[in-house]
Amino acid sequence: MLNALFPALDAIVFVTDLVTAALLFAQYSISRSRSLLALATGYLFTAFIVVPHALTLAGAFTPAGLLGAGIQTGSWLFIFWHIGYAVGLLAYAGLREDKPSAPVSDGSALPAIGWSLGGVVAGVLGLTWLSTAGASLLPPIILDQSRMSPIVVYPIWFTILLSAAAIAVLWWRRRRSVLDEWLMVVALVFIAELVFSGLLPTVRFSLGFYAGRVFSVMTSSIVLVVMLGETTRLYMRLAHSNAMLRREQDNKLMTMEAMAASISHEVRQPMAAISANSAAAIRLIQQEPPDLADAVSALEDVQVDTGRANEILQDIRALFGKGSQRQERIDINETAVAALRALRGWLVERGVSVRSELSPDVPSIVGHRSQLQEVVINLLQNAVEAMDTIGGNRRVLTVRTKCDGEGAIVVEVEDTGRGIDAKSLNKVFDAFVTTKPGGMGLGLAICRTIIDRHGGRLSASPAHPRGTVFRIVLPRGAVPP
Repeated sequence: MLNALFPALDAIVFVTDLVTAALLFAQYSISRSRSLLALATGYLFTAFIVVPHALTLAGAFTPAGLLGAGIQTGSWLFIFWHIGYAVGLLAYAGLREDKPSAPVSDGSALPAIGWSLGGVVAGVLGLTWLSTAGASLLPPIILDQSRMSPIVVYPIWFTILLSAAAIAVLWWRRRRSVLDEWLMVVALVFIAELVFSGLLPTVRFSLGFYAGRVFSVMTSSIVLVVMLGETTRLYMRLAHSNAMLRREQDNKLMTMEAMAASISHEVRQPMAAISANSAAAIRLIQQEPPDLADAVSALEDVQVDTGRANEILQDIRALFGKGSQRQERIDINETAVAALRALRGWLVERGVSVRSELSPDVPSIVGHRSQLQEVVINLLQNAVEAMDTIGGNRRVLTVRTKCDGEGAIVVEVEDTGRGIDAKSLNKVFDAFVTTKPGGMGLGLAICRTIIDRHGGRLSASPAHPRGTVFRIVLPRGAVPP
């Protein structure tokens, strides 16, 4: 009656070994490791040979078994099954390399897998024929329906020795993988199965005989669980690596976009000034009589703005590059005055009143003049744009410099606009974050980068009674890296 359960156990072994072989072949297709190919072939052999073993088992489907089976057939197929697996395990251990193999992308692994599949099918068919129609060529290991021959211990001991040799080879490896360690466990369980199935019992269908079949299911299941776990871990690492690669690509693309956008953002102001001054010079020259003095003054402003545009391009290159940057001693008051002078026409056009509260006690610092001037200009432009919806007599722009108690230099740009929501104050310095229609969201991000490279801090806070204060804190005598 219990013999009817054996096909179910063999079916479990078939499925688990077949899936394990498929996973090992998949690993082989990546690494081209001969050891993995040998192990995969061993598992494929056990998966295929368990099919005729189940069909020929006496009492399972028919009293004598299918495929013309005789009394010796099931036992010899059991021995072939275990010898084949032990050979595959020993081949894996012998071919195992201490140095991990790198993934191979050229060529195809299908020919080797195809030869393995063909060899296994041919071997299983040949051994099935040998144990059925050719059973007379094999020594009898089953005496009758219940007794086993003493000579059965020889193939069993041979298989145990093969498995023990595989354990020894894997044990002495300098580098053992998780698969190696679990294969050693499997080999021990495999040996226990052989002991319970072939060495301890002297009769068929004893308690040890049935215990051995339970061990065979364990043997086939352990590596499958390990392979599934390892495959899941590898796919998780692959997904993480792909995510990191995409993130790196996105960062490089964002850097390129930021560079292009920052060039457009920073150069726009001097280019607009060049255009306005050029047009003014043309009008002054075309007057009757020509106003040459004012025309020359406008052209001098064009020259200044051209030099400023060139400095902006150089500073952007330095900002995104890694080379050394030009340093000089800077009077921060002069920098603030120069920024206001560069925007004077624009401020008048917008109807903005300017208050300068520049402390004469502010010491000079070491840094990059044009970069710091662009920071102040950007903050002034943002402040003026924040007051676009405010009435003319309420548009007041305040620029102040002072020293704080810690010896640092402070530059503040304050407007009387509607202010920034408290939840958005910390986000206004993030790249590509903007509250202005059509804005790029790069101006304040670039400003913070420049101030950070000068060893300072740039922050924003609400002004009273309304508006926003942008505060630059620079250490005295700071030398950026």
